[in-house]
This record gives sequence, structure tokens and C-alpha cells, in this order.
Amino acid sequence: MEPHFNQLTIKLFGDGADLASIERLAADPRIKGFTTNPTLMRAAGVTDYRSFAHDLLDLVPDRPVSFEVFADDLATMADQAREIASWGQNIYVKVPVSTTEGEFCGPIIAALSSEGVKLNVTAIMTIDQVVDVRDALANGTPGIISVFAGRIADTGRDPVPHMANAASLLRDRPELELLWASPRELLNVFHADATGCHIITLTAELIRKLSVIGHDLDVYSRETVTMFRKDALASKFEIPLAAIERPRQRAARAV
Repeated sequence: MEPHFNQLTIKLFGDGADLASIERLAADPRIKGFTTNPTLMRAAGVTDYRSFAHDLLDLVPDRPVSFEVFADDLATMADQAREIASWGQNIYVKVPVSTTEGEFCGPIIAALSSEGVKLNVTAIMTIDQVVDVRDALANGTPGIISVFAGRIADTGRDPVPHMANAASLLRDRPELELLWASPRELLNVFHADATGCHIITLTAELIRKLSVIGHDLDVYSRETVTMFRKDALASKFEIPLAAIERPRQRAARAV
């Protein structure tokens, strides 16, 4: 069966920090939310966190948006989370699964979610972490559990059974959603959907590839050849054929 976008049930979230790109994606009804992080913000040249967040919220007032804390101690993380949450009703606060020293952030995950703060717990890799975060999140408060499937794949491990296992562990917690983070290719959208993930984040580059889903492969082959041809012509490449010693010429000299 040929793949089609309409067969997917997973939600697509845009991932990035470029406001112009976010504005374009906000006009796309297929994009159901947005996420960002300090690394993406730095790459986009963001210097004022609060100003950037409010500009983004002006562009996306009606869909979930995740902003991340950046402190490295639990008390300050919690203070930052409460402040960020106060900026809008559609905000999910991203809290890492641990500090840089490996201290589990469970105490503030439990406290914040019990206060009604919607959390997106991020940088999760292991099934044990999924279980610990699930158990820390307060019953009834919406939350997202972000498992970095792409980084798991980078280690040579197949993330598909890993994510299917994670999804099964959340079946009795309907207020919690499993997010496939850091996809490496558009096929990961279909992987994530098949494993029962609720959300997948996509960069603007991957979102542009949505138009190729189900594309005829013979047509795609010719389009690829055409692309190579156009780029070669645009680059004004030349190969002086007189400099090439043809096989027949070499054979004639050998006689």
C-alpha cells in the first residue's frame, strides 16, 4: 500500500526557533503545535528569552507551545517553570529528565504537575526514565513525555520497538502523550505513528518533505535526474572531452 498523509493519526509539531519559519508553519493546518529549546534558540540568534517567547506566542496563540527551563538546580528550574507557564494557557514547560549531574528531576516534575503546570519532560532516552517520569507526573494534568528516538538511533539501536514499549506504558494515562523527538527522516513519522506515539516534532526542512509522501518513484527518479542536470548547467561545468583518452584509442595503439 502506498503511503498517504491522511492515513496518519499522529500530531505533527514544528521544532525550531526561527520566527519567520514559525509564522509560515503556523499557517499550515497540519502543524498542531510547536517546540523549541535553548540550543535551537541560540542557533537562531535569540538573545532575549522572554521577548522571543512572547513574539512566538503572538504567532501561535491557539496551539501547544513548549519552552524549556535552563537552570541546573531543581529549585531554580521550578521557579523558571512557573514563570514560563504564566506567559500563556497554551504553554507546556519543558523540563529535562535530569540535571547535568544526573539528578532525577522527579521532585519538581511531581510538584509542578500537581499545581496544574503542563510539562513536556525532555531528553528522555531509556524505558526506565519513561516509567519514572510517568509515575512522577500528577494524575489528571496534561503532560508530554519526549523520548529522543533519533538520538537513540544514532547509537545504533532501533528506536521502533523502544518507542512501542514506551507507548504501551502510557496506555492507562490518557492525559499523557508520548513524543518522538529528533527524527532523522520523514519515514520516522510513519514509524512513530505505527508505534502509538501521539506527537512527533519536525524541523522546517522535514516539514517541506511532506509533499513527497506517496510520490510516484519513477517520476521522482526523473525529477532527481533533472535536478542534477539543472545544477550542472547552472554551475557551468565543463569536461574537455579532448583530454579524455577513449578506450578505442588505447586499443588501437596497442595493436
